[in-house]
Amino acid sequence: MTAQSTAPHSASVDPEDVARFNRLGELWWDKSGKMGILHDINPIRVTYVCDHVRRFLLNDPHALNEPGVRPLEGVRIADIGCGGGILSESLSELGAQVTGIDPAPNNIAVASRHAEQSGLKIDYRNITAEALAETGEQFDVITALEVLEHVEGPQAFIAMLGKCLKPGGLIFLATIDRTLKSYALAIIGAEYVLGWVPKGTHDHSKFIRPNELSSWLSAAGMREIDRAGMSYQPLTTSWRKSHDTDVNYLMAARKIG
Repeated sequence: MTAQSTAPHSASVDPEDVARFNRLGELWWDKSGKMGILHDINPIRVTYVCDHVRRFLLNDPHALNEPGVRPLEGVRIADIGCGGGILSESLSELGAQVTGIDPAPNNIAVASRHAEQSGLKIDYRNITAEALAETGEQFDVITALEVLEHVEGPQAFIAMLGKCLKPGGLIFLATIDRTLKSYALAIIGAEYVLGWVPKGTHDHSKFIRPNELSSWLSAAGMREIDRAGMSYQPLTTSWRKSHDTDVNYLMAARKIG
């Protein structure tokens, strides 16, 4: 799909955040640049999605790294807030049928161009989540990773995403806990000291406590099945999945019915 010249609007979209990410442009695929942290945590996110899809949707608990195996073959996934396509491409490489949406037109332009260069067929759309919900399409899996802290009305946003999910389908969310620790590490540390992400990327008041998120999922007809932290290891300068959800965390839920 050809990116539009202006970003679409909706109740959940924060125009300032859309404009900020729209300006990132080609930086999405610079692994040593401002978006490098997304590349660093992407293997954790992909493995998390694959593990739960194989267990709950495909009844296939076998190893992800078997030669020639595409563990997400035929699984239809909507990647909400896909940005430049970092997660979308990884899921597509594993066999998933991916629809990536983002309200920032430059993001979709970058994602589409990179997917073409990578030989991947991904359905990228410069639309909002509301617009996707209005199509009536439903997916086996929805991912909205590092998105919730950038939307207006996250509880309503969760309910809307639930409408795009098939009964029994899985939703994967990743966001930041609202704690003093997250303020120190995700804002002071990541934005101002280490420069991992551009200054002003995050607003601590928009961070979400895990139990809040779980309750919103439940109210929208989805049941939490797992949560896990993503923690930075300074000695090895690497990220790993952990039990510490005080800063970055992942959550998986299944639609009831």
